[in-house]
Amino acid sequence: MRIAFGTDEVTPVTDAVQGRLREAGHTVDAVAVGDPWPDVGRLVGEAVSGRAADVGVVACWTGTGVSIAANKVDGVRAALCTDAETARGARRWNDANVLAFGLRLTSIEVANEMVDAFLTTAVDADERAVIDRLR
Repeated sequence: MRIAFGTDEVTPVTDAVQGRLREAGHTVDAVAVGDPWPDVGRLVGEAVSGRAADVGVVACWTGTGVSIAANKVDGVRAALCTDAETARGARRWNDANVLAFGLRLTSIEVANEMVDAFLTTAVDADERAVIDRLR
């Protein structure tokens, strides 16, 4: 899977997430690292929307800014998640295509659990009609 990655701050968590993605065999394109959070969200969102990436992963201090910025891009459904179950639900019921998380409270373990859940969960076909109402 091709994954667009962005963060406004490089931390042990962001390094670990990128490493985990690469170890799992994914192609990680760090499209915005160390850039201001509005740019991080927009650049990752554009990569996903433009199909240069299958999904995106973004992070900032709270995760809120990058999720708002990513959601400004047409076709992006960024979900701010705090745990694996929320990330799983975001994929299953909302067809989220960008995972956002905060650096302030997210441990390496929780970040990796969220990424794993997000990338291994399929969209529930029974939800497609509801998801399509977003258009």
